[in-house]
Formats: sequence, structure tokens, C-alpha cells
Amino acid sequence: MGHQLAGTGKRVAARRWTVALYAVFAALCTASANAQDLSELPFQLLEKVEVARQACSDFENGQFALEFGAMRRVDLDGDIHRDWVLNESGFACSTAVSLYCGTGGCMSHFLIEDRVFSLLNQGWDTANIGPFRVLLADVHGSQCDGINPTPCVVASVWDAEEKVWRSTGAVWE
Repeated sequence: MGHQLAGTGKRVAARRWTVALYAVFAALCTASANAQDLSELPFQLLEKVEVARQACSDFENGQFALEFGAMRRVDLDGDIHRDWVLNESGFACSTAVSLYCGTGGCMSHFLIEDRVFSLLNQGWDTANIGPFRVLLADVHGSQCDGINPTPCVVASVWDAEEKVWRSTGAVWE
């Protein structure tokens, strides 16, 4: 009987060891997936992630996470090469629900070539209008002489020669 109990103890220990190994493996896989995603992110946007991570850590020792949709690859300037976008709407902090976004929306950081341009918005998309690739952003209503719920959209086109976004307010008659 003592021999049987010793065998049972070994099986229990082996199961615990197996469960522990699976837990470590799962943690490593998750960490490597996040690291792999971030390893592709250009340094200009990594700096934005590090500032956000530090802000979260500074707020009651919070844990920072990048959620789905935080990083996107999309052609912003119409040159058929995918540019980078980092959306703070995909930033999460365990100790602060609204650390990165507010009533005006969230910051999105658009990287074209080696330049980062940031825009506070409540959502964005791109469209082709004539020969132009246009960035359309839903922005705070105050940018249209209103208040937050006032509908307001900005349309911007990348000027590759001057390396700036170009926008204008329409003059309606």
C-alpha cells in the first residue's frame, strides 16, 4: 500500500509540474507575441508607447497593455506602401480607464516616411478622391464651432513635396 501511495504522489507531482510548464509556456508565448508586434513598430511610435507605458506605471503602478487595433498598417499617402498608425484607443491601463482618451476622443499617431503627426479624433478612415488619398477624421465638435456632439469631420491630404498634411475648412454659400 505504501508503494501505491508513493506512485500516486509522483503522479500528482508530475501533473502539477505539467500544469506549471503549460502556464510558463503560455506566459512566454503571450510575451513573445507582444514583443514581436512591438519589434516591428518604428522607433518614433515605440517612443509613444513607452510614454504611455510610463504614464500608466506612474498612476498607481498600473499595468499597460496594447489592445487589438492599436497598431495599423495602411497607405496614408497614396504611394501604395503601407504607413504606420498608432491609435491610443487601443492603449489600456489597469488602474485608469480613461488615461489615454477623453471626450475629444483619442490621439492617433500617423507615421509617414520618418515623420509622426498626431491628431485627437473619435475615429478615422481613408478614402480615394480623384488622384488623392484622403485621411478623414471625426474630430471634436469644437473644431466646427460647436460642442462635443456637434458633427465635425476633417479631411487631410499628404503633401509629399512639403512633407505636411493639408486641410482646409470649406466655404459654403
